[in-house]
This record gives sequence, structure tokens and C-alpha cells, in this order.
Amino acid sequence: MPELPEVETVRRGLLPVMEGRRIERAEVRRPDLRWPFPERMAERLTGARVTALGRRSKYLLLDLDRGETLIVHLGMSGRMLIGGQVLGQFHHDVGAGPGPHDHVVLDIEGGARVTFNDARRFGAMDLWPSGDLAGHRLLRAIGPEPLGNGFSAETLARAFKGKAAPVKAALLNQGIVAGLGNIYVSEALARAGLHPARAAGTIPPDHLEVLVRAIRQVLQEATEAGGSSLRDHRQANGELGYFQHAFRVYDQAGQPCRTEGCAGTVERIVQSGRSSYYCPQCQT
Repeated sequence: MPELPEVETVRRGLLPVMEGRRIERAEVRRPDLRWPFPERMAERLTGARVTALGRRSKYLLLDLDRGETLIVHLGMSGRMLIGGQVLGQFHHDVGAGPGPHDHVVLDIEGGARVTFNDARRFGAMDLWPSGDLAGHRLLRAIGPEPLGNGFSAETLARAFKGKAAPVKAALLNQGIVAGLGNIYVSEALARAGLHPARAAGTIPPDHLEVLVRAIRQVLQEATEAGGSSLRDHRQANGELGYFQHAFRVYDQAGQPCRTEGCAGTVERIVQSGRSSYYCPQCQT
């Protein structure tokens, strides 16, 4: 499932071809993905100008000049791909027709074609009044952005107070912090020296400061690397992300710990049905 860096990478790739430009034609090629598309979606998108292209947690937000925002969730395999010759280096031949997994096709002013491709159809799109985004069912309960000013050791301390739940599970809770998933929580905990099964409420304030810095550092580095391409993720120009080559622990079971000065070996455990990777020597 794409996490914050993958979605932010896609947002940045779409900016130069979508922001400030009109959607000259929208084609919706099936009635639904994970859920049904909103009524008259193609009609409501055609002719609209994209005034801003943002992100909230793992959701892309395309503000339109008609007072609506197109909310996009990539799901497990969704991709936003750019075709055409605008700005030089894009993925599709502009003359190529839609493929079997190209479910929404947007022809953009200036010659680009933006396609939502989703082989497994776990993605989603919705149109919602821009002034009420915080009230949308997918967005209303999301916590602070980890790269924003609203995220700090103090906010984590309040959220973790008295919690016996494992710190990894707490950080995966989108109501505590937005956009984190299995990969980047594992990597941040490794950098912070915290065992994924440690009770969240037992972490002292000074170590929460270390954890916040580790989360921000991992997300920033992953975004600059174009995210992590394990199976389905592609950047908007079709290229792979490459942060997976910098993993310290994720998917590294049996490998030497990459933390400087540590002689441990990465291990794998299962927490709530998900794999957790950690070094038992330097994560406590």
C-alpha cells in the first residue's frame, strides 16, 4: 500500500502538468473501483480547472475551480501516469489508447494525458465540496501530518499516554499520525532504537523527540528518493522509486543490522498480521 512518500512523489510529478490547467476531457471507463464513482463524475470534471494539487495523509487532493475537490486514493496498485510531450519526460505514448486497467483518463490543457491505472481496483475517487474536506468520511479522523508543525513529541506523548499497545501499532493508527504505514514505521523505529513491540506509553519524552526526528528524516529521504518500489509503485513519469535500496530493517530479515556500530542481525516478527522487522540488539 503506498504510504506518504509515494503519494507525495506522485503529487509532485503531477504538479507541472495539472496545476492551473483545465481538464479538457474526462473519461470514466467503469462504474466503480473500491466504491462507486460519484454521479456524473466525467461531466463534473470536464472543463474544470485544477487550482491546486495537495495531499492529506495518503490521499491526493485536486482542488477545482468549481468548488469541488477530487479526492484520489491509490489503493494497493493504483498509479497516476502522465502521457504526452509536456515538459519532456513522461511515460506513455500520447497516441496510445487506454489499456484494460486504465479506469479514468483525463486529457489536460497543454497536451498531457493523466491516467488512473489500477489493476487490482482497490483505489478510490470521490468529488467533495472543497470547503468541507475535513468532513469527508475518509479524512475526518486523520491525525496531524508528520512533516507539519502540528506533529511533535508533545502530541505523541498525549496520544501515547497510558497506552499498552505496541508503539508500531500506535504509529500505524492514522488518528495519531497521518500517512505512516508498515515500511516507514519499521524504518523510523530502527533509527530511533525502539523495539516495535514496546508499549507506546512507556517511551520517555526525550526518546519521543528522537522518534519524531527519525520519522521526519525517513519520510523526507524516501520522498526525495521517489518512494519505495516493492511491487506496484511508480512515479507519475513511470519510473521506479528507489528508497528500498536504503532500507535498514524492512524486508531485511537475516541480514546484518546496518546501524553504525551494531553487530546484530535483523529479525522478523508478526504483529496484527503484518511483518515487523527490527534489530534485537539495538532496538529496545
